[in-house]
Amino acid sequence: MNTDYLRMIPYFEGISTDDFQYMSEQMTLQRFQAGEVLFLEGEPAQGLWIVETGRVKIFKLSAAGNEHILRFCGPGNTFNDIGALDRGDNPANAGALSESVEVWLVPSDAIHQVLLRNPSVALRVIQMLAKRVRTLVGQIEDLALYSVTVRLARFLLKQSNDPQLSGPGVTRTSIAAYLNTTPQTISVVLKELETLGAIRFNRHRIEIINEAQLRSIALL
Repeated sequence: MNTDYLRMIPYFEGISTDDFQYMSEQMTLQRFQAGEVLFLEGEPAQGLWIVETGRVKIFKLSAAGNEHILRFCGPGNTFNDIGALDRGDNPANAGALSESVEVWLVPSDAIHQVLLRNPSVALRVIQMLAKRVRTLVGQIEDLALYSVTVRLARFLLKQSNDPQLSGPGVTRTSIAAYLNTTPQTISVVLKELETLGAIRFNRHRIEIINEAQLRSIALL
């Protein structure tokens, strides 16, 4: 990861040159292939992870082994923030979605040293965590209150503005795990949205052709 890229990551905004150099020296690069697990829920957290290339899923498993994806992470995204900050166990699992994934690991001790020395960075971390909580609350609301059709319409609208929700590895199966349904249901609802004229299929891509109608279906 070059220094210009590292400075673009929100966590490192406002960091001093010395702390930036210290952080860079502590980071290690790790590589994974599609299907590989980066870490498991309940294991001691190693630190903060940063995606450089590829896609990563953060997920939970039910007692029956059913997967629910909490979040998709792409280049520039950080994950396992909670485990890195409270030095506890990993609150969820992480797995590689795309064929090639490169992620940087910043040890928890290095994160804590920088936060103790730099209040502005600590404030930035608090702001980012608050934003993450708001997003999670929105996801819970969608799952609890809305049908699969509404949830999928909302996902497609978000996907058009958020590159982390598209790209390699974000398949119908992974979308189903994110929306707490089945791939078969996703296929049926996509066909319904196509029949209504809100979307169309262009080879393997889903294109929004009537955003106003899709927003109406999404109750937005």
